[in-house]
Amino acid sequence: MPWAAHAAPLPPAARADVDALLTRLQASGCEFNRNGSWYAGAEAKAHLLKKLDYLEGKDMVSTAEQFIERGASSSSMSGKPYLVRCAGKAPVESAVWLKAELQQVRAARAASGPQR
Repeated sequence: MPWAAHAAPLPPAARADVDALLTRLQASGCEFNRNGSWYAGAEAKAHLLKKLDYLEGKDMVSTAEQFIERGASSSSMSGKPYLVRCAGKAPVESAVWLKAELQQVRAARAASGPQR
């Protein structure tokens, strides 16, 4: 079978970033808005993992940033942006929230030093 026929999964470092992001979303206590309905973090994580699987299957994502832009920012059905609402705060677009969390994930990883 030719390699071109196989979809490429995220590289390990990018997958670690995405997994950390989705785990943070699930554990945050924040709600996720998709097409006008609010969902708990666990439901949001499950939905975004399906979108990641789709994007990987189409070979459309190779970085955490691409996942945020192409899968975790807006509905592919309606085009409406996803929102994240955390306790006591106004909702923000998911892309803004996820990019901020990604910076924290990477900063924490860098601070912990090389993993061997």
